[in-house]
Amino acid sequence: MAIASLVRLAPVPLLLSFSGLLTPVIAAFDPLHFVDPLIGSSNEGNVFPGASRPYGMAKAVADVDGQNTGGFATDGSNVTGFSAVHDSGTGGNPSLGNFPLFPQLCRGDSLDECSFRIGDRKTPYVNESLVARPGYFSVGLQTGVVAEMAVADRTAVMKFKFPPSGSRPGDGNVTQHPLILLDLTDLWQSRQNASVSVDADTGRMKGNGTFLPSFGAGSYVMHFCVDFFGADIFDSGVWVNNRAGTEPKELFITRGFNLFYSEGGAFARFKPLVNRTVTARVGVSFISADQACRSAEKEVPDPVNGFLDLVESSAEAWRQKLSPVSVVQGGASDDLLVSLYSGLYRSMMSPQNYTGENPYWDSGIPYFDSFYW
Repeated sequence: MAIASLVRLAPVPLLLSFSGLLTPVIAAFDPLHFVDPLIGSSNEGNVFPGASRPYGMAKAVADVDGQNTGGFATDGSNVTGFSAVHDSGTGGNPSLGNFPLFPQLCRGDSLDECSFRIGDRKTPYVNESLVARPGYFSVGLQTGVVAEMAVADRTAVMKFKFPPSGSRPGDGNVTQHPLILLDLTDLWQSRQNASVSVDADTGRMKGNGTFLPSFGAGSYVMHFCVDFFGADIFDSGVWVNNRAGTEPKELFITRGFNLFYSEGGAFARFKPLVNRTVTARVGVSFISADQACRSAEKEVPDPVNGFLDLVESSAEAWRQKLSPVSVVQGGASDDLLVSLYSGLYRSMMSPQNYTGENPYWDSGIPYFDSFYW
């Protein structure tokens, strides 16, 4: 049966019998019920399964070391970080995934015992913890950390809930200061050079990096602005490879000698948390770190109290995009509906709205990019 014969553009009236009378009732239909963002997240489907708005620039998800072209995959690989920009449906080299954050409790609360490099910090995720729906993504790590993500158009909000202090074997009664690092890398590890600075009082991280595209010639520069909420700063600093220190508060890093890829970035550790949770707000921009900060402050002024509103507003944005298409009741199986609406959902993942974010051309009219076939 052709799909075209199943779709219509209005809610379907149902006739319900009550006390012998037939009463017309408009069925409540939610197309989001039939969207599965995880379809295509295995067997090299390369889709982006995380939190996004329709055509949104910010796309937050956990990044893995397996099939990571779209960031995350349901292939049982390890989580290496949580980043705010991705592409969906591309082939070839992984695309974007710039400036991932990674939360952890360090053994004995010692900075020297933290794991900074990708190969050292990578952690399996708990498959049963995985939740993905339009505008929201959540996953738990085997370390006990649980991450939740939501987005505005150019801002990602990530909530990291840490396990109780002393949950690591051998830590005893040591008071833990949870750590979140920022890595000046991307999914492809194509970074040519990058910089970061950390505010000692607030923990705000600002910087940029020069990266290669997933295919083709040239390079691009992306900027970031990260703020933390829900805890006071205990200490902060920068790291290179697996060494970190609280001084200096700035870092400039190049690719490395003889093509050896130097890893580096910034970190912040936190005093006792409210509900064991740190909320990170990540603004991104192709223009400047200051523009990334302005976008984040405007779009998400209160990341802690506004997180659920952000999730619901994203869901409503998707609902409005998908609801013009409805299906005659009984005309299709639930499996076919999931296939239909999940396909429609992915058709609005790209192109991405980069209006005002093109460093080479800004005419004030809408500008969309990252349109892959």
